[in-house]
Amino acid sequence: MEKLYIRFKSPIAVILLLILIGGAYSYTSMKTSLFPNVTFPKIKIIADNGEQPVDKMMVTVTKPLENAIKQVENLRMIQSTTSMGSCEISAFMDWGSNIYHDQQQVESRIAQIKSSLPPGVKITVEKMNPSILPVMGYSLQSSTKNPIELKMIAEYTVKPFLSRIEGVSAVDVIGGKTKEYRIVLDRQKMELLKISPQDVANALQQTDFIQSNGYTIDYRRLYLTVTDATLRTINELKNLTLFNNTGRQIKVSDIAHVEVAAQTEYVKIKADGKDVPLIAVVKQPNSNLIDVASQVTKQVDILNKILPKGVKLVPYYNQAEFVKNSIKSIMDVLWIGLLLAIVIAIIFLRSIKASSVILITIPLTLSLTFLVLYAIGFDFNIMTIGAIAAAIGLIIDDAIIVVEQLHRTHEQFPERKTKDLIGKSIQYLFPAMVSSSLSTIVILIPFELMSGVAGAYFTILTKTMIVTLVCSFFITWIGLPVIYLLLSRNKPKSETAIHYHAKSYRWMSFFVGKPYLSFGIIAILIAAIVFSVPKLKSGFLPDMDEGSIVLDYNSPPGTSLEETNRMLNEVDKILEKTPEVKAYSRRTGTQMGFFITEPNTGDYLIQLHNHRTKTTVEVSDEIRKQIEHTIPALTVDFGQVITDMLGDLMSSVQPIQIKIFGNDHNKLMSLSKQVADSIQTVPGTADVFDGIVIAGPMLSVIPNEAKLEQYGMTAAYLQEQIQTYINGTVIGTIPEKEQLTNIRMIFPLNNQTPIDQYKQMKICTPTGVYLPLSQFASFSIQSGVTEINRENLQTMGVVTARLNGKDLGSVMKGIRSKLSQISLPPSYQIVYGGSYAQQQKSFSELLKILILGGLLVFTVVLFMFKSLKLSLTVIFISILGISGSVVALLLTKTPLNVGSYTGLIMIIGIIGENSIFTIQQFLSELKHTDTSNALVKALSVRLRPNLMTALGAIAALFPLALGIGTGAQMHQPLAIAVIGGFIIALPLLLIVLPSILKIIIKENPIVYQANK
Repeated sequence: MEKLYIRFKSPIAVILLLILIGGAYSYTSMKTSLFPNVTFPKIKIIADNGEQPVDKMMVTVTKPLENAIKQVENLRMIQSTTSMGSCEISAFMDWGSNIYHDQQQVESRIAQIKSSLPPGVKITVEKMNPSILPVMGYSLQSSTKNPIELKMIAEYTVKPFLSRIEGVSAVDVIGGKTKEYRIVLDRQKMELLKISPQDVANALQQTDFIQSNGYTIDYRRLYLTVTDATLRTINELKNLTLFNNTGRQIKVSDIAHVEVAAQTEYVKIKADGKDVPLIAVVKQPNSNLIDVASQVTKQVDILNKILPKGVKLVPYYNQAEFVKNSIKSIMDVLWIGLLLAIVIAIIFLRSIKASSVILITIPLTLSLTFLVLYAIGFDFNIMTIGAIAAAIGLIIDDAIIVVEQLHRTHEQFPERKTKDLIGKSIQYLFPAMVSSSLSTIVILIPFELMSGVAGAYFTILTKTMIVTLVCSFFITWIGLPVIYLLLSRNKPKSETAIHYHAKSYRWMSFFVGKPYLSFGIIAILIAAIVFSVPKLKSGFLPDMDEGSIVLDYNSPPGTSLEETNRMLNEVDKILEKTPEVKAYSRRTGTQMGFFITEPNTGDYLIQLHNHRTKTTVEVSDEIRKQIEHTIPALTVDFGQVITDMLGDLMSSVQPIQIKIFGNDHNKLMSLSKQVADSIQTVPGTADVFDGIVIAGPMLSVIPNEAKLEQYGMTAAYLQEQIQTYINGTVIGTIPEKEQLTNIRMIFPLNNQTPIDQYKQMKICTPTGVYLPLSQFASFSIQSGVTEINRENLQTMGVVTARLNGKDLGSVMKGIRSKLSQISLPPSYQIVYGGSYAQQQKSFSELLKILILGGLLVFTVVLFMFKSLKLSLTVIFISILGISGSVVALLLTKTPLNVGSYTGLIMIIGIIGENSIFTIQQFLSELKHTDTSNALVKALSVRLRPNLMTALGAIAALFPLALGIGTGAQMHQPLAIAVIGGFIIALPLLLIVLPSILKIIIKENPIVYQANK
């Protein structure tokens, strides 16, 4: 190794240059996304069976589907929600299973029982991952076009135009009005002429068709012959002949009014207060978000120029802005931290050359990291960039240790050439370099054991850190010495140059001479851990300020779409008066994502201005207060887009979820209300919801079979006519503009018919006589029926809430205390879900990871020094370093969550790394002197590098710890925990470690000298 850097200086230099070029190429070529492209083990099944009652839907659809899906391999949990006419089933699979294979199994099991399900039931199966949600949203606005025209422009101009963009998976059009032709029947004329609605339907079906007659040959050419009786215009529909008996001809226009109308839909879409269609852009799972967003933005600019006059696309959501700002923010933090660390190196080394070596080494390490990440298929996201930013302190640590060793050796022997010293310096340092690097790497390996969403994302973070640290080792081992050579003059300093000797200080001799004083420091640190940990706030995943709000709302059960819209118009006014709101859109009767939604529910997507003085949570609180004061009947729930997205992919959107299991649905509703009332009194809760979703009231028509038989009618015949009166019946289509426009036969009042008139609606008998519906049926009005929730085939009530101003741990402590006062009936139980359940599971796994990581560090040190006592000393010192982390978290009021817990684990490896260099130096000095002098000399030599590495790492992580910038909050807890550990590492390495070494080696130093 002594001659390695001299002999291969030029080839290594060329390789380093190639690494820089390759790193730059990888940096510009890597895909960019918000989070790693992780496939979540969740499959959602939605079944639609018209407007069936909840209890019938449960028996005929939900339970058979649940029983079938329960047989699928790798199934961990199954949840279902049954509503009027629809059910939503979520199948949670094991992490690590093949979700594509799991989806095929689910579809196969459903196919096996499809014949036993009600005819006409529609079943949709989707695997859930972030790519199914839109990344960009536009509203199609116009002051000259009506909603029907706008939807047609959206469907036949905007959608095809944007769909051709590379990386776009789907372009969904939401809202607007669907065009249809209506035959509005005149009952009096039909009664006079003895024409039934079925006669009109039959006439249209016998006329409106195109049918093949077969092939014919003429002059050696083959012709397909067809009979084309298709209706093509509204006039043809009006003039369609119903009867043409002798002496009279009856057309459609004689007994009905034919018009163009909007299809009745129980969905209402608005953007910025206007009834307009929304355009949602969904990207391909593996496409580059920034590139896709850039291309979509360019194409929208082009599209706005060619759309009809007065029509334009207006953006209301762009996830790429948040991602771009997040990546830029973390990169800025990375470079600022690096610059601060370089300044510290200059201050300590007082050498431009040594500092320049570090300045060149760090970009080389980052280049090699980018190259490796690109090669293994990683992309730029908030976790990978955050990992590099968090590891920058360790990268600087590695570089400083080697540079300081080279610089110190050159100071000690100024009369010798650099090329004569560099090989021996690295050879001396190499065993400790390997062991110290392994200490920081092996501590991260057990994160592979972590499961759930935290494991999915933080495993990517730790993998990225491992790649970064491995690259750092190779660059500092092979590349840094060559850089140092290239920047050195090929001649020794003058013979009169002053030889450098590490200066010893009185405090070193004082603590080495009185090693038992360090027990006081140890006691203080242990007390700090014992005192701080119970007082720490706790959470699950670190919070982020996304700059966007999801506002879910519910109007009272059974509220009409028009009344719900009137209430929401007041919410629109509140949003328009809120200065932080940039744009908003709302959906009623539907929601973002893949859900069943009642007509009285929906959501807002609110985009905030980037430059504002209030946080997203503060803006949400203000809007909540105004809504609760202005529209108290409206139930609201506030969240953030990405947080809600992660919640959708897990089992609960809200962080607080209490599940009450039992057998009696009515009793569960009562308990849910009781639990919700109790939770509302707990400080720190907001948007408490008892989970009781009530479908609107129902009017049941019970046919009188005897009466129907008397008039030659069936229940199905009766139902068809009632449907024609209320909702209308589609009896044909007219082809136009690449679509088939429905022809709907309907009566004038249709869905505005009052119940009293509903009962007296005239039913046409097969003989053409019109009689009131009340002669053929009786009626029953039922109040709203609640949705039924189940988990693993057991009925449950689900109460949810969000956090407001307090941490998850303290709020859950208050909730558990309150709920302990509730008396549950026999066989009923309360189970805590949501983020709390995820937190408890993750913390349990992280504790195992901490123990296993500590054992791995212990093993590395044991192989390095071959001494059980020294290995136990290193691991003891490293664990004490946690005290600095927990105190830092306590002082900054940072919760203990997955991010900060990861920082606690990392600090064990970091302190273990620095301990190795100190012990190595001590054992080297022990060969020439006694224990006390060896310790003082080792401390003198290691003082500067220890101060440089600690202060350099703290400076590098300090911008990240401030949490300034978009997305930086994700890694702020980790940075704070690591900085706290680095601060306490200094007294541990400079006072406690030497004192323990003095005690354990005092007895027989000769043994250690012999081993070394």
